[in-house]
Amino acid sequence: MQDNSGGFGGLPLKPSTLRTLIQLGYLEPTAVQAEGLPHALAGKDLIAQAETGSGKTAVFALALLANLNQRRFAAQSLVLCPTRELADQVAAEIRRLARGDENVKVIVLCGGVPLRNQTSSLAHGAHVVVGTPGRIMDHLERGSLRLDAVNTLVLDEADRMLDMGFVDDMIRIAAACPAERQTLLFSATYPEGIEKLAARFLKNPVRISAEVRRRDDAIDERAYEVREENRFDAVASLLTHFRPESALAFCNTRLRCRDLTEDLRRRGFSVLELQGELDQWEREQVLARFSGRSVGVLVATDVASRGLDIERLEAVVNVDISPDPEVYTHRVGRTARAGETGLALSLFDAGELALIKRIEGYRSREIPRFDLPALPPTETPPPMPPMATLQILSGRKDKIRAGDVLGALTGDAGYAKERIGRIKISESCVYVAVERAMAEEAVRKLNEGRIKGKSVRVRLLGYS
Repeated sequence: MQDNSGGFGGLPLKPSTLRTLIQLGYLEPTAVQAEGLPHALAGKDLIAQAETGSGKTAVFALALLANLNQRRFAAQSLVLCPTRELADQVAAEIRRLARGDENVKVIVLCGGVPLRNQTSSLAHGAHVVVGTPGRIMDHLERGSLRLDAVNTLVLDEADRMLDMGFVDDMIRIAAACPAERQTLLFSATYPEGIEKLAARFLKNPVRISAEVRRRDDAIDERAYEVREENRFDAVASLLTHFRPESALAFCNTRLRCRDLTEDLRRRGFSVLELQGELDQWEREQVLARFSGRSVGVLVATDVASRGLDIERLEAVVNVDISPDPEVYTHRVGRTARAGETGLALSLFDAGELALIKRIEGYRSREIPRFDLPALPPTETPPPMPPMATLQILSGRKDKIRAGDVLGALTGDAGYAKERIGRIKISESCVYVAVERAMAEEAVRKLNEGRIKGKSVRVRLLGYS
């Protein structure tokens, strides 16, 4: 019989699953699927560095479906996701891939839905549970969810769950699962916290890395020749002209970082500096504000920015050209992620032209040159960030979770969920991004109210 299953035909998948893949148009595996599926289907623990849009969901979905016993109505697979939106997407994809099998029940457990409705669904049994850590913990504490039958635990976008302060919940949830299980961890970036998490949860994991291949036109690269004394003017001119909501400006030295930050602040830009002399507390605040889109420009050295990953970074500015082509490639690759587009703007003087040519040779393509005078003059002031960051002076040590903060803002304070951005929980405080227009009122309401039954102190981190 002819094998019409494409690149999936050689994998140990059920005939019904192979037929479903063909019907859904899965003809050739993506990079992460080709690398990850053989290990995942063999029952091995897996760490996969893969971005949104890489096809990673199919890797863990096919693995957990292969382990499923449809006749046993118990939670056999658990998928943890950072947001309700992602959980809904993941559940929908699992259902699509399972449609060739009989009676596979997938349930989503996230906030925003009454607990009693979810408890009723769980009482009727579910094979696969997809949810956010906070709501999964709610059900575990109430006894409405049991995880003693779980054979596959998936941590999807684990880096985002760390950023959102879910690490303690993840640890407790994993502890509620059987020790003998398969664990699959997916993360777009690989900060130190992921390494610690992996060491705690996974056994002899296979590690793979499969970045999404960006379209050649995803990053709009432009180089501008300037005189050294006009370099800061050029940075301000480019930021004013292109008006990115979020820009990362790279300098080669700490002194240049400091001088540029002061210059942009004098010109009215919302800007912060990230360099090696900052202590951990200062660095934490800077990153919380920038990642929460409360600051428009972050000026950084390469050393200070290691391990930094920002969603929806619209522009990278090379204030200085790095002498290392790999560093240049790494810098510009921070924009245009997860299927988005981005700008990479580089400044160079006559003495740095050789560095530009070295980069072009290394990457086998030219960087288009543009003239700064071609930018039309504008009297429009620099754009202000859409968000502001609140600091709640209670954190992980006070057993505060992201869901507690979100509940306080959407419950008693009465704000729509859409007006609240990233929540990052540290040991002693919580950073939460809110729409700029509501920031001062939100501080007042939180200070007058309670989080998890306790009064808290909240302050607005300064507009920079």
